[in-house]
Amino acid sequence: MAERVCVGAVAGAFGVAGEVRLKSFCAEPADIATYGPLSTEDGTRSFDIRLTRPVKAGFAARLSGIATKEAADALKGTRLYAPRSALPALPDDEFYHSDLIGLAAQDTGGAPMGRVAAVLNHGAGDILELRGAGLEKPLLVPFTRAVVPTVDLGAGKIIIDPPEGLLD
Repeated sequence: MAERVCVGAVAGAFGVAGEVRLKSFCAEPADIATYGPLSTEDGTRSFDIRLTRPVKAGFAARLSGIATKEAADALKGTRLYAPRSALPALPDDEFYHSDLIGLAAQDTGGAPMGRVAAVLNHGAGDILELRGAGLEKPLLVPFTRAVVPTVDLGAGKIIIDPPEGLLD
């Protein structure tokens, strides 16, 4: 499991006084400000976050050390990471997306189906993107209990019971 989890991203400057538009990837979006200082992907910078108000698709926020529009603009696209230890424990049937990426996928007969390359969500539920040998293009699998009955983080694998037509 990853030591840090991506919890949001800077979408750009908000206004001219150094605020940023912040997109939260948290189940409760406002929780992004409760996980302590958030760091950049490479870990070279960290920011204390103070949400100032909700805006379309996220929040306006103040990041420590960012005081100008230019500095806020320079952060556009920056992903923000929280230490895993700051995040709440999850119930048995819930997973952080970062825990799923990289898991080997097998069908119910044990045949390899690739690895989880990404977890996508376009509003109707999570979809696992599988890639690997034997796949001409990425295979998209609904992440539901019916289709993915087993997630074994300890063994580093998931079991997929593909619905009819998925592999056609």
